[in-house]
Amino acid sequence: MKRTIRTTALTVGALVAALGVPAGAAHADTTAPRVDLRTLIVSDGGPATDAIAAELDTAGTPYTKIDLTQSGRPVIDAAFLADTVNGRPRAKYQAVVLPNDNPFPAGSAEMTALATYESAYGIPQVDAYTYARPEAGLQYPTAGGYSGSIDGVQAQVTAAGKAGPFGYLDGAVPFEDNSPTVGESYAYLAQPAPGADFTPYVEAPIPGGSTRGSLVGEYRHDGRRELVVTFVYNQYQQQFRLLARGIVEWMTGGVHLGATRNYFGVHVDDVFAADDRWDTRLNCTPGDVDCPIGEGTPDPIRMTPADVDYATAWEKDHGFTLDLVYNGAGSVDERSDHNGADALADKLIADRDQFRWVNHTYTHAFLGCQQDVTVVPWKCATNADGSTKWVSRQDISDEIALNRVWGQSAGLPLQNDELVTGEHSGLRILPQQPADNPNLGPALTDNGVAWLASDNSRDPAQRQVGPATTVSRYPMNVFYNAGHASEQVDEYNWIYTSRAQGGSGICEDNPATTTCLPAPLDTTTGYTDHIVPLETRIALGHVLAGDPKPHFIHQSNLAEDRLAYPVLNGVLDGYHALFTDSTPLVNLRMKDIGTELKRRAAWQSAVRAGQVTAYRVGSTVTVSAPAGLAVTATMPTGTTQGLGAFGTAYAGARSGWTSSTLGLPLVFTVPSSAPAHAVVPGTASVKITVPAPRTRIPAGVSRPTAGTATD
Repeated sequence: MKRTIRTTALTVGALVAALGVPAGAAHADTTAPRVDLRTLIVSDGGPATDAIAAELDTAGTPYTKIDLTQSGRPVIDAAFLADTVNGRPRAKYQAVVLPNDNPFPAGSAEMTALATYESAYGIPQVDAYTYARPEAGLQYPTAGGYSGSIDGVQAQVTAAGKAGPFGYLDGAVPFEDNSPTVGESYAYLAQPAPGADFTPYVEAPIPGGSTRGSLVGEYRHDGRRELVVTFVYNQYQQQFRLLARGIVEWMTGGVHLGATRNYFGVHVDDVFAADDRWDTRLNCTPGDVDCPIGEGTPDPIRMTPADVDYATAWEKDHGFTLDLVYNGAGSVDERSDHNGADALADKLIADRDQFRWVNHTYTHAFLGCQQDVTVVPWKCATNADGSTKWVSRQDISDEIALNRVWGQSAGLPLQNDELVTGEHSGLRILPQQPADNPNLGPALTDNGVAWLASDNSRDPAQRQVGPATTVSRYPMNVFYNAGHASEQVDEYNWIYTSRAQGGSGICEDNPATTTCLPAPLDTTTGYTDHIVPLETRIALGHVLAGDPKPHFIHQSNLAEDRLAYPVLNGVLDGYHALFTDSTPLVNLRMKDIGTELKRRAAWQSAVRAGQVTAYRVGSTVTVSAPAGLAVTATMPTGTTQGLGAFGTAYAGARSGWTSSTLGLPLVFTVPSSAPAHAVVPGTASVKITVPAPRTRIPAGVSRPTAGTATD
């Protein structure tokens, strides 16, 4: 039976007094309260609140999390939520996130305190995943709505959503359907309850009819505002990633610390060189270390001038710049073998300004330990005393310097402080080489290298190597040793099928990181039907997560069948179909990506350590941070800092980095039209609803749906 509980005027009055809010009848003072730029997340351990917390973590937006399942947690009462600072009422949180519209027992004093606080200070509440019911402003799903899976459904942002918090989206919000055997998305679709002040922001068709039901909408009642979300999600799912920005902008009024943008960068390794080809009979790559010495005949893959023309035309068509990571010796060898001719190098050098260029060492030598390739897999060679034989500092330095000089002589527009070593060598690689080559750091110092690429699949965290800071790169599962789709699929089957199905069994040996295919892919259709959609989804997932790290492929992927382009097209075309022009992809070069990652790490560390405080009073935002720390924030269009505009435009807002001077507070002025928190007289009663029914969470939503490849 549905029950509605109303607090008495005496109870509400006591709560308002405890919150430090001036009562309207007794005070004519309209002084705006101080509202701290921090979110309160109340979690029940479910994936929805965790997803919102992850979004705030990525952006660097401060929050306090309370886990309702933990004993000894803080009690949410008036003192926990608000107090007075220098005679001014202070709201400690600018927004509240609950796992549903009311996760507390009936008659809960904590829910009463939250509702009163939200009403008094104009604090919005996000119901991260709740049942559709009148207490949340919606009809029950049984009243012409729907409860069930919405895997593969195409939701739409409404006109109100586009005019409001989701204006950066073009309209479509596709829900993933990655596995026919796993339920990934569950939702309650319903229309607003009769008489409810409810505005749908995202809707989906109700099966069996012509009406649409709300998935995300705003419910206004009793002086409060709730963002009501009626579908379950985790932080990795595309539908959440698309909506996460709007959820944060709605609950913060567009004024918050932290910022996110969508990035995509693609490095093309081994340019000017050739890549060895996979042998479909031997199931290894002749000429490389995965084949026994003397096994098979090397059959190199190398771009042609026509491939360069295709690449430059593709860049122009997509408004995108590729980073070419080059090995000068590849051209030197080509000219030596062809009487001084190298049509590919001539073409690339002629078109050099169409690309960005990165030093990849002269010969692509392995710069870690000296490899013993008489065994497969290879191992590190050792000295007589059993110590590791390392490539010398001089040899590493020569590889860097020779390639730089070659590139400068060719007129390549280089940044000399960037470096990608061959196979990310010199850095640790398990299991053979558990430590960095001790000669690597000194060689980087010799050559002024400040930014060094690493492989995100084995070295994801940014770290210092001598003078250089690493920039992790995502490997795309478009293989370096495949020029044709049939070769790619054959090798893919070898890696991702069991021994019983003719594969290597690698997927059986490493089930935590690699998923076996249910059956081998067709070598004719497998690339287009399986690999391309999967790799597109993985890469687009990184983009939508606001991850600046670049992806890397190889020059062979731009040659012959040009295997990279279907994946790149899927990412770029897919992105542009989802977002408006106000939210462009950010395409940075390597050192700028490294700078962004480094600033983020410093900022997030300071936020976690409690070294950053920020609050808003009326139209003024004040931020205090350690001297020299780059501060990141998102503000409405029209926000000023000092005498100038703050930040740059992105997704309908302004965001950017700025540094405090001598540790003095930063002051921003938001436009008067920006939503502001205001004290609401505490004389009206506050409606407290009964707890939401337990909502259904399908198995597939608590973690990413299994794929067949890792990053």
